[in-house]
Amino acid sequence: MQTEQRRQQISAAKGERPVELVLKRARVVNVFTNEVEQADVAIHQGQIVGIGEYTGETELDLAGKYVCPGLIDGHIHIESSMLCGPAFAQAVLPHGTVAVVTDPHEISNVAGTAGLEFMMETTKDLDLSVYFMLPSCVPAADLDESGAVLEAEDLAPYYASPRVLGLAELMNVFGTVHGDEKILKKIEDCAAARKPMDGHAPFLSGKDLNAYVTAGVQSDHECSALEEAMEKLRRGQYIMVREGTAAQNLQALLPLFQEPYCERCMLVTDDKHPGDLLEGGHIDFIIRKAVAAGVDPILAIKMGSLIPARYFGLTQNGAVAPGYAADLIVVSDLENFTVEQVYKAGKLVAEKGRALHPAPLQLDKARFDSVLHSFHMDEITLQDLELRQTGEWERVICLTSHELLTQEKIVPFQTHPGTAPGVDVEQKIVKLAVFERHHNSGHVGIGFLGNYGLRCGAVASSIAHDSHNLIVAGTNDADMALAGNRVRQNGGGLAFVVNGQVVGELPLPVAGLMSTEDAVSVEKTLRELKAALREYGISEEIDAFMTLAFVSLPVIPKLRLNTYGIVDAERQQILPAVF
Repeated sequence: MQTEQRRQQISAAKGERPVELVLKRARVVNVFTNEVEQADVAIHQGQIVGIGEYTGETELDLAGKYVCPGLIDGHIHIESSMLCGPAFAQAVLPHGTVAVVTDPHEISNVAGTAGLEFMMETTKDLDLSVYFMLPSCVPAADLDESGAVLEAEDLAPYYASPRVLGLAELMNVFGTVHGDEKILKKIEDCAAARKPMDGHAPFLSGKDLNAYVTAGVQSDHECSALEEAMEKLRRGQYIMVREGTAAQNLQALLPLFQEPYCERCMLVTDDKHPGDLLEGGHIDFIIRKAVAAGVDPILAIKMGSLIPARYFGLTQNGAVAPGYAADLIVVSDLENFTVEQVYKAGKLVAEKGRALHPAPLQLDKARFDSVLHSFHMDEITLQDLELRQTGEWERVICLTSHELLTQEKIVPFQTHPGTAPGVDVEQKIVKLAVFERHHNSGHVGIGFLGNYGLRCGAVASSIAHDSHNLIVAGTNDADMALAGNRVRQNGGGLAFVVNGQVVGELPLPVAGLMSTEDAVSVEKTLRELKAALREYGISEEIDAFMTLAFVSLPVIPKLRLNTYGIVDAERQQILPAVF
């Protein structure tokens, strides 16, 4: 800020000159003292300059409506919305989100630094502030095949950007606590930049947790039980209370929404589909849900604004107070928490559920060719889906409702008419395959998935965290091959096939992860796909695509399937599917 600009703001704060905008007769939510003040909010040159009684060039009488700090999502992967930056901004701004901290490790696993730069380029100059944590684990673990590998020297130059706030979730817990040299170098670079490091360590406890925190990891978003969160809080970590499309941990962590715990807890979504953003909301949805469960609304708002701002060093964000950026939301009441207006730097950017300044997606197709053409694999054949093991028993990866965690189940290996060997529709067991799609290696992992519910056909997706190879679940090999090939032909996306017919598909040409369409268009197609899948047995307790996407991530307990085969995530070992 220039000296003259600061002088003018000081003068405006003192009431010596009219400010540019005054929100009159507001109820101001104070996240410092956890109270509501009756006052005007004075805004000048994009900054709040006063709380009290003011006159301005423009005055808006709020007649007792509440003014709250704009909301901040402290941990999200924009790619999981299936939307590019401008469309994502249009979806979340009307819900009061003024800033997000994103980890672009999804697209970076596909396209390396080109993917990271694609995200930075297509999210600049939006009404939504998009900040970045640098992807720490590309690939997520040694037992994974991604499209790229990012080492410390690849990441280091990006710390110079003011939009880069730190090092993203250290999913390779095993490597971190065992002092892996490459991971330590990434940690040292982040520490030298004096920026925070996020964690990803489900169930980590005891001395291993001590080691993880000693390494420099300052937060965790994987807590699904209160006891786990409390131990991590006691060891000095910030807890990110996650409520997304697949992982929903709010209910288990509700006791954290009180002093003193809320001072080190923030609200995040991690991964959220476009329909959930458009219809349910974003951070505002979590606040509503918490308040409905009996939480003090001001504490929930603080966890969605001030706490993430403090943690990430956004010192001028997260509060309604002099000297803070005029990133504000207006709501009529704190219980329903319906966002009526959103201000960014004092300018109205969303009102009545609509973003006012939609930005177009501008693509440099030559620069980002590797992002836009990311499929490099041969056509799938029935031979690719053949089991390479024999035995009397099969190992099943069992899904858990509303959780990313899986369980192991051992059942007799059987063959039933009309389905692939090992599939048991009555017991909700389908076949699962993951095809390497980045380097045409021909690698295929085969296994079995429980509790998915599909009674007939096959589902294919190029969204398979975090390496985003091609994952296919189905009851028979012919439909599995057709579904996988359909996604391959589209250059990425989703497909559902039944009895040799494509029931529905959603092309995702940007790295096989995102559409170039707007949120409404993507959600319409996605909703139709999910509705069709429910007719064929997929329960509403399981998100047909989001849940399936995580089955391939080899750093979340207990079992996963990737191109190497079934992975024991806790021991980082390959296990046979049939034995």
